[in-house]
Amino acid sequence: MTLFDIPCSRRHALAAVAAAWPVARSNAKPRADEALGAPSIALLSEARPDIDPRGHLVSEKLDGVRAIWDSGWLRFRSGRPVPAPAWFTEALPPVALDGELWGGRERFDLVSGTVRRVTPDDAGWRALRLMVFDLPGAPGDFATRAARIAALAAASRATVWAAVEQTQLPDRAALQQRLDSVVRGGGEGLVLHRADALWSPGRSSALWKLKPLQDAEAQVLAHEPGHGRLADLMGALRVRSASGIEFRIGTGFTDAERRDPPPVGSWISYTHRGMTPSGVPRFASYWRLHDAAL
Repeated sequence: MTLFDIPCSRRHALAAVAAAWPVARSNAKPRADEALGAPSIALLSEARPDIDPRGHLVSEKLDGVRAIWDSGWLRFRSGRPVPAPAWFTEALPPVALDGELWGGRERFDLVSGTVRRVTPDDAGWRALRLMVFDLPGAPGDFATRAARIAALAAASRATVWAAVEQTQLPDRAALQQRLDSVVRGGGEGLVLHRADALWSPGRSSALWKLKPLQDAEAQVLAHEPGHGRLADLMGALRVRSASGIEFRIGTGFTDAERRDPPPVGSWISYTHRGMTPSGVPRFASYWRLHDAAL
């Protein structure tokens, strides 16, 4: 479906909402292995546990695959095209969108496997939606942009995308209650975005993630052998963080992951509970292989 296949009344509504952010479309589609250049995106910073939600819009942090819709192409954050089915991208609105390809809570591995396939699996893609949380490069503060995303979603009947719900919370107690509810339900955490913030790429003091556990990435330097029950298996990974700190991760692995550990040179995601004064993560635990190409 294109914009001009939509009935006239809804087409006018969509066009009115989208008018501020026209997207130049191209008939030339990139190959699956053809990078378009990494798009400029806003990045999350770790929130302090005592962050005050007043002045922010709060949403659930969705554990999916980041995707940017622009110039008629759906791209991973690396810039590589997402090999989505034509029916999926044709249903997206004619504006630049930043969102998460999501299939529900605790389904990251399924989502990641689906969006990697060079030949799209229709059944897998029908279980996904692009959950939109921003309009990259758009004018106005975040509250204005969020309202326009919601209006655009309300004017569309497409099922392949939706607006991420944004709410205001009055105080820290309400924020903690919301966080506890999301985590109990299998969610990852929350995102707090300053309502008065203009769009800006990179990290800023306007966009935060709040989780019971913090997470980060590190590169695998070596496999350390296990002992006792773990004899003949990998016991720990020697890793180096993006800031150059070296440390060990010995927990969080299944036995299958210990038999076939992340290769040396690969990047992993791990959880932790803050840093020591020297910058070493406290209680670091393996989470999953980090796919930097997505």
